Amino acid sequence: MGQLTTGEREFASVILVVLMILGIAMAVAGRFDPMGVHGGMVFLYSGGLFWWILTSFFGKEPDAVRFSSYYDDPIKVGVALTLFWAVFGMFFGVWAAAQLAWPSLNFDTAWSSFGRIRPVHTTGVIFGFGGNALIATSFHVVQRTSRARLADQLSPWFVVFGYNLFCLIAVSGYFMGVTQSKEYAEAEWYADIWLVVVWVAYFVLFVRTLARRKEPHIYVANWYYLAFIIVVAILHIVNNLAVPASFGHAKSYTVWSGVQDAMVQWWYGHNAVAFFLTAGFLGMLYYYLPIRAQRPIFSYRLSILSFWGITFFYMWAGSHHLHYTALPLWVQNLGMTFSVMLLVPSWASAGNALLTLNGAWHRVRDDATLRFIMMAAFFYGLSTFEGSFMAIRAVNSLSHYTDWTVGHVHAGALGWVAMITFGSFYTLVPSIWKRERMYSSTLVEVHFWLALIGTLIYVFAMWNSGIIQGLMWRTYSPDNTLVYSFVDSLLAMYPYYIARAFGGLLFLLGAIVASYNIWMTVRTVPATVTATSDAPLPSGIYGAAPSPAE
Repeated sequence: MGQLTTGEREFASVILVVLMILGIAMAVAGRFDPMGVHGGMVFLYSGGLFWWILTSFFGKEPDAVRFSSYYDDPIKVGVALTLFWAVFGMFFGVWAAAQLAWPSLNFDTAWSSFGRIRPVHTTGVIFGFGGNALIATSFHVVQRTSRARLADQLSPWFVVFGYNLFCLIAVSGYFMGVTQSKEYAEAEWYADIWLVVVWVAYFVLFVRTLARRKEPHIYVANWYYLAFIIVVAILHIVNNLAVPASFGHAKSYTVWSGVQDAMVQWWYGHNAVAFFLTAGFLGMLYYYLPIRAQRPIFSYRLSILSFWGITFFYMWAGSHHLHYTALPLWVQNLGMTFSVMLLVPSWASAGNALLTLNGAWHRVRDDATLRFIMMAAFFYGLSTFEGSFMAIRAVNSLSHYTDWTVGHVHAGALGWVAMITFGSFYTLVPSIWKRERMYSSTLVEVHFWLALIGTLIYVFAMWNSGIIQGLMWRTYSPDNTLVYSFVDSLLAMYPYYIARAFGGLLFLLGAIVASYNIWMTVRTVPATVTATSDAPLPSGIYGAAPSPAE
């Protein structure tokens, strides 16, 4: 925060002091309730940031030159936080997977039980790892494609640190057994409110930066980022409408009930996949792929048509998660139909990415970073085909409630989301830290193979496990009784659960290798004046332009 003026530091100090007072109030009101613990966390978190501000309070005032260069300091912190959450979330994922094979690994303690560390894993990797990656890369992309600095100095820091405060509150709440019993959305009511405040600040900052652009057109990557920001806000607010049991406790009651609650939950759940785990990461793909391949996007028009197809079709697809339930049949059919139609715009994006590599396949062979991005596009196409296929009622009757769904989710999470993130980071890091190259291209290669092999082992294990589960559960004897008990299916799953844990371990090791490689890049690689992805986008890419002075 060294670039803040005295006035900006004073304003930040006021915000942090208010948060410290709020933390004290929460601690007093909650006492020994999880809300009291979170109040103490808010006080310590904001107090630490307040001390950081004070240590630089009388530092040198920034001059006007700062507004002629990009503002990359929040991006650097976002990269570091992304890598922290990657290792943290994937570690708990491996632990949870290992507990399914060896249940004694819960150590007979409440906080380490599967029911608690599983949401720690999902929140750590989806919101901690994925969310920080999206925030950091969106700050980078919107500046470069708009040739405009972030709109102000304070709100990027508020977004980065405020968002991570939400993640800390959510994860610590799971350890204490606090949950709303909602998939992907289980934080406490006060954390939900805080996230809305942070997200509105994020939206305003992004739009203000676009409004200051020196380019007449908005590059398509920003379309995807903006859709991700807007729709996630709507989803979060509607799905998390709740009434607190009291203002001194973390417990709350959702306003939705019965089949309406199920419909809202899966409208949220599937569109969280659509706009948090798809649209935002497509923004990464459309910027970092042409940069790394040094080729223009195959079809800019196709990218826009794909954008509108994804945005419209995804909103209607959530009800395919509720086949054979009390949901009206026409709503189930609506979700199934739109899910099948969704294959067209999804494959348009995947095909657009792979066709961009025409004439650059020699780079894919030699550049592991580009291979990350290429493989991410491949897994994106695979996952979207599988998702549309699994939404068909006849297929869903076999796949639902089985490990096939787990394999499908992780083909997208590991193969698409994580690989495009690491490929983007390997392109981004030398740029914003002004380094000649990554510390070790060999470690990038090692990471690629760890990630790919780990993903394949994980996904194939869950595909096999899920299909066997589905077949065993629907096998009847001639007298219409079940041939296999549930315990029989568990015994059949045992070797696949070991394979899943091993595949996840390989992927975790890859994330650790990436963290080390990036750390050493920042610490030891010589600086350079020219940064790779600060250069103009390759000729023929619509809406791109040279960067301002660095």
